[in-house]
Amino acid sequence: MNTNSVEIKIRNLNISYTDRTDVPALKNINLDIYKNRLTSIIGPSGCGKTTLLKSINRLHDINDSIHIDGKIEIGGEDIYASTKPVDELRKKVGLIAQRPYPIPASIYDNIAIGPKLHGKKKKAELDDIVESCLVRTHLWPEVKDRLKAPAIALSIGQQQRLCIARALAVEPEVILCDEVTSALDPISSEKIESLLVSLKEHYTIVLVSHVMRQAKRLSDDVIFMYFGEVVEACDAKTFFENPTDERTKNY
Repeated sequence: MNTNSVEIKIRNLNISYTDRTDVPALKNINLDIYKNRLTSIIGPSGCGKTTLLKSINRLHDINDSIHIDGKIEIGGEDIYASTKPVDELRKKVGLIAQRPYPIPASIYDNIAIGPKLHGKKKKAELDDIVESCLVRTHLWPEVKDRLKAPAIALSIGQQQRLCIARALAVEPEVILCDEVTSALDPISSEKIESLLVSLKEHYTIVLVSHVMRQAKRLSDDVIFMYFGEVVEACDAKTFFENPTDERTKNY
């Protein structure tokens, strides 16, 4: 039995595209995602994994053709009923994409931009944030002597770690990861996996993965999706050793 507190509570979530008449993208999703654990969302392509992930920080707001019903609570607050600006939510819930997208600026400015936008202006404070985030993502020894160099000059694996450092800089509570190693070589992937495991001590991590072995290596909990529905959600040991649903066993 999981004794961790619930960080994300999803109730009766339905997502559909108003410009389509086919099956809804997500159907009646009910989930508890626990604090300081790494939860993997797995399932075949097109089953709704990324759609679910993006709903947790309201990235669907930018698409007028998406209709959302239901409730998602983070820390007890319904994010779709909240009157707070959406950028306040995204400060709390960071998203790391499949491919790294550093901004066209220096390594330093990629990390400092978030704190600056949220009111931190003193150079000494920004210096501390940049160094701390680079240390935590194991990038500091590799870049400490070239912080003013363009971020795009980094390798793709380093860029992905930089994007994680950028997310950490605004002090989130939840980190969402959308197949964050799919564009990386095996060595870079291993570094990212190790980083995610170390970060869950301080953050709740939700990882979409299409690699079953990765989910088995990293997960505390697993959510299995199929055609827009949650088929099974439980701790990783139970999921991989004793799944209850025939569709899970077949997958």
